[in-house]
Amino acid sequence: MRFALALALTLPGMAADYTIDSRHSSASFSVRHMMVSNVRGQFSKVAGTIVYDPANVAASRVEATIDVSTVDTREPKRDADLKTSEFFDVSKYPEMKFRSTKVWKEGAGLKMAGELTLHGVTQPVVLDVEGPSPEVKHASGAMMIGVSATTKISRKAFGLTWNRVLETGTIVVGDEVAVTLDLEALRK
Repeated sequence: MRFALALALTLPGMAADYTIDSRHSSASFSVRHMMVSNVRGQFSKVAGTIVYDPANVAASRVEATIDVSTVDTREPKRDADLKTSEFFDVSKYPEMKFRSTKVWKEGAGLKMAGELTLHGVTQPVVLDVEGPSPEVKHASGAMMIGVSATTKISRKAFGLTWNRVLETGTIVVGDEVAVTLDLEALRK
């Protein structure tokens, strides 16, 4: 499953189109487990495009797709469970998708509003964006940038409702999920 993320980033004063480098990008998450610790995981196949115009940030946009089948929490049994119909249901919903709807400057960074589709449900989200970095030359000769973005989402808002109450009264999986995107993108 792919989660495609498109973001526009470029040189100061110049609009540019970028393609997310899936080999050097990831989407990671953290969620409370039994309300005593955090379970962390990531998705390795992130694809998409970024259009960034530093002179007119509002004209910037991103589209991205994440392959949900690449979920990796470093625990094979848990990863297999996460792919079932009780969680991501990857056979029915193989991708997460994000499409930006608005980008604006805020403080030293950017904010990006958009629509996240996960588990067949689309909800609005707002990302805190760090970057883009200044462009550097990739080994291929193409110019590249880096960007990180974070947000928090509710599992329940996306129909991911499986849980269990333990005899102590705590639940197995928290509702709030912290999401971090770390992206490298090559100028087209």
